[in-house]
Amino acid sequence: MGYDLQPLTTAQAHIRNTAVPEKSRSLSIPGLNHTKKCRKNETLPSSRMADGEENDEFYLRYYVGHKGKFGHEFLEFEFRPDGKLRYANNSNYKNDTMIRKEVFVTPSVLKECRRIVSESEILKEDDNNWPEPDRVGRQELEIVMGNEHISFTTSKIGSLMDVQTSKDPEGLRIFYYLVQDLKCFVFSLISLHFKIKPI
Repeated sequence: MGYDLQPLTTAQAHIRNTAVPEKSRSLSIPGLNHTKKCRKNETLPSSRMADGEENDEFYLRYYVGHKGKFGHEFLEFEFRPDGKLRYANNSNYKNDTMIRKEVFVTPSVLKECRRIVSESEILKEDDNNWPEPDRVGRQELEIVMGNEHISFTTSKIGSLMDVQTSKDPEGLRIFYYLVQDLKCFVFSLISLHFKIKPI
């Protein structure tokens, strides 16, 4: 794809691909509530709105996971306004360890991520009629673009059949395809930056 990534300095190289203590198994941001419901086009405080307009603020976090016989297994990633991409994948299957990676991306990469989100028109949707998280798992998507702030919560989607049989098939379809695009985007960036033997 040719997405350009800024090389990390020694001080920024927090890359870890090793086991972490149980208490550290989270990519959560301080003060971020992972259980909140969607607030469609939430109006941010005036001071934050000014900052968003001036700096063209952008933030995105996606989480999908469940708790089963192998414990809490999840995938989570986020793009921060300063250009940091954080990625975590935790699977306890066959005693796998948690994978955590961090990398700084250039403004052009953030711009492309914004474009993907903007063209999906996800900001026009809400999750009022989406399936509630259940024992199968949950998905969360939080986005801040300028003065708009949305947060979606729904169950894991196994296939498009789940989308078509929902109460809001059109809105859930937009969410489903956006998530697929974001996953491909993030996996490409992580693979591009950390591939040991380039093809």
